[in-house]
Amino acid sequence: MPVLKLTPQFIATSLTCPDGKTRVEYCDTYAVGLYIAVRDSSPGQGVYYLRWKDPNNKTCHTKLGRTIDIDLAEARKAARQLRNDIALGANPQAEARATKAVPTVAEFFEEQYLPYAKPRKRSYRRDEEMYRLRIKDNFGRMKMNEVTRKQVQLFHNRLLDDGLKPASADHYVKLMRRAWNLSVEWQVLESSPLTRLTLFLPDNRIEHYLSPADLEKLVDVLRTAPPRTVCNVALFLLSTGARLNEALRARWDQIDKVTRVWRIPASNSKSKRIRSVPLNDAALEVLNQLDTEGKYDNLFINTRTKKPLVNVHKVWGRLREKAGLEWLRIHDLRHSYASFLVNSGRTLFEVQQILGHSDSKVTERYAHLSSKTLQEAANAASIAIKGAIKAA
Repeated sequence: MPVLKLTPQFIATSLTCPDGKTRVEYCDTYAVGLYIAVRDSSPGQGVYYLRWKDPNNKTCHTKLGRTIDIDLAEARKAARQLRNDIALGANPQAEARATKAVPTVAEFFEEQYLPYAKPRKRSYRRDEEMYRLRIKDNFGRMKMNEVTRKQVQLFHNRLLDDGLKPASADHYVKLMRRAWNLSVEWQVLESSPLTRLTLFLPDNRIEHYLSPADLEKLVDVLRTAPPRTVCNVALFLLSTGARLNEALRARWDQIDKVTRVWRIPASNSKSKRIRSVPLNDAALEVLNQLDTEGKYDNLFINTRTKKPLVNVHKVWGRLREKAGLEWLRIHDLRHSYASFLVNSGRTLFEVQQILGHSDSKVTERYAHLSSKTLQEAANAASIAIKGAIKAA
């Protein structure tokens, strides 16, 4: 272990390993603890290290860089800074082990996040798809703590160039943000670099409402056209304001015709809370037309497979075309139900409770529909004013 004052000339000309040895350390007398390790397999170059002792008096070695990457002055500066940090309590070995223990993005998603999300999120398959299609290719090999806000923001922008809609691009960032927040919860990382990322937040709310003429055309088709099962599903949605998934999962043991209530379990509800849907005359009429009561657990059964109905969109496309309402989506039946309530003078609070909105802000989208009711309310002030004028 030669000890000498290292110089740039020595490093340029004398980094060789003595005969019979596979490795040698050239120790610097100028910077305490600094040395260059040279191997016989790489003559002419070496690696700068700092030798130091941890709190247990154990000798440790921290790599500073290769001689072909940094010069002697930079190595001495790095060694001096590291010695100062150690004197203040830093432990480079422990920090290095912690850094090494941080999983890659691929490891975290595949071994921790996705197994965690699978039993907890209805949108798990969508999460898995987004990870597999784009997140893995762009970030999979990186350590979780190597991903920066800028990298994710640029990735977010590139998604638009790939043809994704702004709302779809936002879903990718929301998924990544959720994963990194969990990594902090689980003490994988100390903090997340993805907080406060700016989203596109497009206003994608498209709501179609049935006019009286549209409603008449639709109901005429749904009451007469085949196949009757899908027609009854649509009529049930129109009569209850339920979501399609809630209706397709509905079971007879959730229906109480006497009290006229349909109790949707938390497992079927988007809000993950039990909610009760009042059954009006139109809804009860649909239920009375079904021939599945007492024969099957579910309300709506595929007549061919004899199993619960799971997909109606293809048939729905034909039905709305037959009614001349090609623009009408299946979810618009829920919006139309809400419009029936609001336009008849029911309060937004009542609409919120029936539709099962967990946040009143969601229900406020229907506020503009109550213009007729609000006009009638405003006329009360007009009547009072006119009455005062007459009295004068």
